[in-house]
Amino acid sequence: MQIQTHILTTIAVFEVGDSLKKVIQFFKDNTYSHVAVSEKGRYLGVLNEADLETFEEGKKIEDYRYNLESFFVRKATNWLDVLETFARNEANLLPVLGENEDVLGYYNVTDVVSVFIDTPFFTEPGGIIIVEKGIKDYSFSEIVQIVESNNTRFIGGFITDMHNDVVQVTIKIGASNLNEIQQTFRRYNYNILFGTEDDQFLEDLKQRSDYLDKYLNV
Repeated sequence: MQIQTHILTTIAVFEVGDSLKKVIQFFKDNTYSHVAVSEKGRYLGVLNEADLETFEEGKKIEDYRYNLESFFVRKATNWLDVLETFARNEANLLPVLGENEDVLGYYNVTDVVSVFIDTPFFTEPGGIIIVEKGIKDYSFSEIVQIVESNNTRFIGGFITDMHNDVVQVTIKIGASNLNEIQQTFRRYNYNILFGTEDDQFLEDLKQRSDYLDKYLNV
């Protein structure tokens, strides 16, 4: 999935020598969580809107250099890593850097999540299976092979949890042969956590999943 067309180039990038008055006004005029700061055209970090009350209008950004947080993505960063960066930093605006460490623009979380929800994983009819297996023992190629060996289409999948050397993968498949596919996963020593042909699960995932709510409600 290509999200580069959603890079916003009209949002301000401040220079470290700028007055904090400009930054204060920026946050008052917008609902963004962060804004990027550069030095001589090279990215330095972001200022957090949560620190707004500590900013003094008469000072420069330079005086608050220690407040800068350092997170960003590259133009080539894949969309799942972009979503992860949003969540990990509790941000709704994310700087996108170029090869010369310059700020090309920003991703807005609403734009990226909207693209995600429009993918076939959510729009195609089918069934959902959640499986888990040891991190060293699973592979996506094996998961796809298990689905397709049962004459069923693999629509998509992504890692939804990883802990104690166990990985959890949510996959979407064509609605046929669900029971047979689950039995095949068990023969390959996958633990089945969830399996349904009910597309209401997708509706619940869109509206109530902690994974997506984190982005939609920042």
